[in-house]
Amino acid sequence: MLETVPLAHFRIIHLIILLFLSNLILIAQDYPDKKVDSLLKYGIRLIVNQNYSEAGLTFKKLDSDFPELPLGKIYLAANKIAEAFDYSEQFDEEFISNNLESAREQALILLDKDDKNIWYNYFIALVEGYTAYFEALKRNWLSAFSTGFNSVSSFENCLELDEHFYESKIAIGTFAYWKSRETEFLSWMPFVNDDREFAISQLVSAIDSASYNRYLAINSLIWIYIDKQDHQSAITLAQKALTEFPGTRLFKRGLARAYEQVDRNEAIKIYSDILLSYPPRENNTRVNEIVLKHKIAQQYAKTGRNEEALELCDQILSINNLSAFAQDKLESRLKRIRELRSELMKQN
Repeated sequence: MLETVPLAHFRIIHLIILLFLSNLILIAQDYPDKKVDSLLKYGIRLIVNQNYSEAGLTFKKLDSDFPELPLGKIYLAANKIAEAFDYSEQFDEEFISNNLESAREQALILLDKDDKNIWYNYFIALVEGYTAYFEALKRNWLSAFSTGFNSVSSFENCLELDEHFYESKIAIGTFAYWKSRETEFLSWMPFVNDDREFAISQLVSAIDSASYNRYLAINSLIWIYIDKQDHQSAITLAQKALTEFPGTRLFKRGLARAYEQVDRNEAIKIYSDILLSYPPRENNTRVNEIVLKHKIAQQYAKTGRNEEALELCDQILSINNLSAFAQDKLESRLKRIRELRSELMKQN
């Protein structure tokens, strides 16, 4: 989805997205007010199950019933981000920015009243996290990274207030892994630590806990295991998550990516399932169609099914009238599809 991003910038956005995208899954611990807790859990499960319309209505109710809390606004923004990301569409920047800014103002007011309240610290951590994620998706690298660090700092405050606040362990663990991963070339320097094993232990402890957020840790670990070339562990974790959320494209993408190194035919099947799972949609950008067909074509080529790979390349390259938005997102990928097609033609 981010093929036009230069490598150095891709590493930054990759870190931030892995940290904050998975925050869509489940809320940390139980919020003290049962109605707030119920609306949050219901709405966030709707996001995970890709029912964005009903999720939006749920978070509107949360915001109207509890206007003194920033949670409704945070998740109204989060839902819009998730939907646009899932469908590879343009973001409703005004809606998202307005809700996050209003939520930030509310969170800061609450934090000023009681900076030892774990939930008030959690609110600002969430606001900063989603802001960082959104800025990263818009390629505002400096803002995204600095806001991301602010979010991690707020999550650390939560952990100081309650060592069993597992959402903080998940956020801190994920960030620690990817920070170490992207700075490993500096590991010889005395002030640069390799925190990857610590990070994984934090995530594993969250999975083993009774936290509602254990799927957050699972999603992060899927991609960490893929990065570590431990593809079987990634597959096991993804399959575990899919037993509860069987239609969720978020976990299926990780599962398909892991299977690329274990069973390419299974990877093809999963990518095809993801492609077919998208319902008809007005103003379809066709970005997902092109990305997924390319991934399938690559696996066909690697398994010697050149004619099928070539057919998919031709299907993609015959698509006309892509919007400027889609062309920008797909510029690098379309170049690679042409290169793949050229290689396949040479082999015929």
